Amino acid sequence: MVVLLSRLPATECIKFCHRVVDGLCGREPPRRSEHSTTWSPEEWLQLLDSLSAFYRRAVGSDSSEEEVRARGVCWGGLADVGSSHAEAVLSVLRARREEIHHALLDRTNSISSATLQDFDWQLKLSLSSDKISSLHTPLLSLSLDVREDAALRSVTMEMNREELNTLISSLEAANKVIL
Repeated sequence: MVVLLSRLPATECIKFCHRVVDGLCGREPPRRSEHSTTWSPEEWLQLLDSLSAFYRRAVGSDSSEEEVRARGVCWGGLADVGSSHAEAVLSVLRARREEIHHALLDRTNSISSATLQDFDWQLKLSLSSDKISSLHTPLLSLSLDVREDAALRSVTMEMNREELNTLISSLEAANKVIL
């Protein structure tokens, strides 16, 4: 990323990074036509993707500046942390961290307007069914109270052990993505 940014003067680099953050925050992103002589279309896309991903990772992981500097190479961004272009990227991060954070929260919240208000669970043991005389299967009954806009609705589900393990694995994976 810094290699591609080094084609711009340092002052232009800061302006460009601010425009990338503008794009992340839902405003006007930088235009390809303004930089068509600086980067090829492939380089342009690579630069926008890597800068956007860098800012999302840095803010989304709630990393301190020292952690961002340390992880910058791993994130594919700040290979030469001492360069003026890498410092420009970091200065934009310092200046606009809160704004990026709010944009990421808004993007996450826009996925669904539904929120979990409350839940209740019960563990049951099925001893038999109409088809099998002896089951002895534990079942979890899960009740979720979900608020969507102003309406509160209840969602109830019953799961066996395998389904519960699948649900827990899915929730853990979602939590890792969020973190």
